[in-house]
Amino acid sequence: MAPTSLLLSRRDLDFLLYEWLDVVALTSRERYAEHSRETFDAALDLSEQVATAHFAPHNKRNDAEEPRFDGERVIMHPEVGQALDVFRETGLMSAAMPESVGGMQLPTVVTTACFAWFQAANVGTAAYPFLTIANANLLLAHGSAEQIATFVEPMLAGRFFGTMCLSEPQAGSSLADVTTRAQPEADGTYRLFGNKMWISGGEHELSENIIHLVLARVPGSPAGVKGLSLFVVPKFLVDADGTLGARNDVVLAGLNHKMGYRGTTNTMLNFGEGVHRPDGRPGAVGYLVGERDHGLAYMFHMMNEARVGVGTGAVALGYTGYLHSVEYARTRPQGRPLTDRDPTTAQVPIIEHADVRRMLLAQKAYVEGGMALSLYCAWLLDEQLSAPDEGARRQAGTLLDVLTPIAKIWPAQWCLEANSLAIQVHGGYGYTREYDVEQFYRDNRLNPIHEGTHGIQGLDLLGRKVVADGGAGLALLLGRIGATVALAETSGGQAAEHGRALAAAAARVATTTARVWSTGDPALALANASVYLEAVGHVVVAWLWLEAELAAGDLDGDFYQGKRAAARYFFAFELPKVVAGFDLLDSLDRTTLDARPEWF
Repeated sequence: MAPTSLLLSRRDLDFLLYEWLDVVALTSRERYAEHSRETFDAALDLSEQVATAHFAPHNKRNDAEEPRFDGERVIMHPEVGQALDVFRETGLMSAAMPESVGGMQLPTVVTTACFAWFQAANVGTAAYPFLTIANANLLLAHGSAEQIATFVEPMLAGRFFGTMCLSEPQAGSSLADVTTRAQPEADGTYRLFGNKMWISGGEHELSENIIHLVLARVPGSPAGVKGLSLFVVPKFLVDADGTLGARNDVVLAGLNHKMGYRGTTNTMLNFGEGVHRPDGRPGAVGYLVGERDHGLAYMFHMMNEARVGVGTGAVALGYTGYLHSVEYARTRPQGRPLTDRDPTTAQVPIIEHADVRRMLLAQKAYVEGGMALSLYCAWLLDEQLSAPDEGARRQAGTLLDVLTPIAKIWPAQWCLEANSLAIQVHGGYGYTREYDVEQFYRDNRLNPIHEGTHGIQGLDLLGRKVVADGGAGLALLLGRIGATVALAETSGGQAAEHGRALAAAAARVATTTARVWSTGDPALALANASVYLEAVGHVVVAWLWLEAELAAGDLDGDFYQGKRAAARYFFAFELPKVVAGFDLLDSLDRTTLDARPEWF
């Protein structure tokens, strides 16, 4: 029987939210006391309906008719704006925001599930409001009351959209090399001069205004990342009464033409060229957020949210590709059972072939495991915001810090692999533009790159997160894994077997982490940080699969049988891969470290 939706599985979301994470229990806390299972379901229903009816229909058009720059303005097909108009009307822009700014104050774990529908339906169009939400969250945390009133409230109403402007043509991911300059003015404002590259949503006419959050240097600040400050730089200045004023000196230099993810404008922006002079003088008018030279710390608020969001988007793209391949495998007749040598008998659907089921099980293990990871991280944020005990809030924050690089990159790697397998299931048809799965792959290929590449996330995990505070975050993670293993042991059967395998893998995480840092040589310790990230990521997802297996228990029915089968697949096919990774790390291999540039 074909799935009712080819975007996501509502049944799986319900299982993860209600049977595993028990998100209804959050309503016993003051922050979420106004909510119930009914309000959660209503938000999920609304998201599925709007994503299906207004975002999914123009996904292929986004790919075929990407935004273009005519030298003066960005032109895109009208369905993008029409879909975003509907999104504005839903109120979902402020779904997780505090009631104090007009938000619904839904749990983050619920809104993450809601937003995944839009990412699965049309990741290009969904990027505009989701960047805006992250921008608004940063300003709510670090902006002034005036900045919140002037910029955040219109963003939550959907009137303004937002961006993050970090990278520059000469700097790439090396933010220490940012050169954009912010000159202080007598009135407390700043004038910005410089160029920003790879700015998603950096120019369009989908909203009344675009609010750029820009990293720049104030003259006299320290070199490197310690000298970066953060500024609000609007496309149009905003007058005291909230009306739009003069055009700011922010100019689109050009659009980048991408392999996928084409529905989102990706721009190079020039600040302070003198093309627009709001008061007759050059320079883009900017407003300092918080304190000088603290910009990167503030920016990490948005970057970390974006990293988990990128991971969820990768899951969503992998998930819809999986559901498309399941439907295709159920309806595409080809070949006969190996035991049937009669060429005149009817062909069977390809799902009857064991190797096709292997590919479907792999996809299921990746995308459902990835969804569990994304929702668990969102649940940790709710714990951090609402747990009645200060210790629990602190632990949630510590664990989220450790999991963030994994939540970003594991889905970006393995749900991309799910998209590759979806093409394989479709065979030659999957490699054609007439079928959706090739676009899902191209769209998802961006996710291991932006918001911190695979290698950067490996350095972050091994070089910072697992050694911070004497390894407190890693110890907390391993403690949580150990508690699940203990529950599995008492349940017996397959879960107990999987628990023992997970316990052995978790022990390797601890010993290998100590081993790579034992030499006192950071270059050697971090030479194979990507291998460490991949191995630890697999251990974490194995843990979440064991959690799902325990939540399914011995309940009957195809859904629960499928959960147990996917868990069995992950422990049989995927978890054993970590042994080779840990063995390599333990050997302190110098192959990559010693390779000389002239050898290539």
